[in-house]
This record gives sequence, structure tokens and C-alpha cells, in this order.
Amino acid sequence: MKFGLLLYPGVEPIDLATVGVLSMARRVLTQIEYLTVANKAETVPMSNGLRVMADVSFADAPQLDVIIVPGGPGWVKACDDKTILDYLSRTAEHAKIVSVCTGAMILAAAGLLENRRATTKREIVAGEERPLDVLARRVSIEAVEARIVDDGDIITGGGVSLGHDLTLYLIERFVGEAAARETARILEYGRAYAANGAEMTDIGV
Repeated sequence: MKFGLLLYPGVEPIDLATVGVLSMARRVLTQIEYLTVANKAETVPMSNGLRVMADVSFADAPQLDVIIVPGGPGWVKACDDKTILDYLSRTAEHAKIVSVCTGAMILAAAGLLENRRATTKREIVAGEERPLDVLARRVSIEAVEARIVDDGDIITGGGVSLGHDLTLYLIERFVGEAAARETARILEYGRAYAANGAEMTDIGV
């Protein structure tokens, strides 16, 4: 199964946790592959100075099973980037589309959330407007107060720490609960799966 992480200027580095979880999952799930994709196969500046090299360009990207769109302060400009929006529209024809945090705003700009249920970042600092409230103003989108909303071929995750939970959820959905639980154990990440059973609650399906 091939995952792609979309990069654009201003991605919040914590959203790259999705790749970290996939990397750990490969210890038990060798069928998982992942790469980073951007407008060009070059270094992309993240928020606050980190720079990440994109593996492939949009033009050269292979067919993916899942494309993950991270969030970050760069989402505003990304929503106006026709190259990104066109790539997502094309990719949605054959892949599952997943967003973390404000990545959902980019999906909305690409028209992928029309008549859909979705979530995005909820917790903010004083003086900011909640992205979830911004999303809710789009009358064709049902904005949901949830950590994860699974709407079939489009799955959206809430705030910036959801990279771990969301990726474990993807593994559970596409590979199986046992694989997700074992990945969580290797990660020593007990939030998603506790000893007394699954705790993947607050999921809108």
C-alpha cells in the first residue's frame, strides 16, 4: 500500500508525524510504502525553518493509494495554489484523501469536501478564529466536532497532534486492528490503544 505526504511551504512539522508512524509500521507491515510529493522535487520550507526534501514532483508522482495533506500556517496560500488543488483533484479519482489539522481547508478549496462531513483544527490561541468554524461557513460542508471523521474515501483529522492517531486509524482501517495495535505498541503510544481495549473514540463515521 503506497502512501504519499503532500508538502507545501508552511507545513507545520508536527504534522510530519504521519511519516514517523508509517516508518515504525513498516517494521511489521512491509507492504507499506511512503514518499513525499510536492510541486517540484526540491527542498520545501516548513513552518519555523525546517526544510524537507520532496521525493517526487506532482508531475512524476506514482499512483498512490492514500495521499495525506498536512496542515500548518501555509494552508492559506496553499488554498490559492492551483497546482496543488489540481493535483489533489486528479489524485482523488483513484486514491483515498486524508487531511491532518488545517489540511482539510486545502481539501475544501479543491472542492473535495462538497456535501461531505469533515473536521479540522479546533483548539486555538486567544484572538484566532477556529478553522472548524471557518469550514462550517461553507454551507455544503458539514463541519463535525471530532478528532477523526471518516467519510469513506475522504478522512479528515483534527488538530496538530492527530498525526499519530490518524495514521494508526488508517492502518486499522486498511490493514487491520491487530496491525494498528502492534504499531501503537512499538511506538509506545497508548492513547489510541490501551490495555483494556480500543480507545479510538470521538470518530465521526
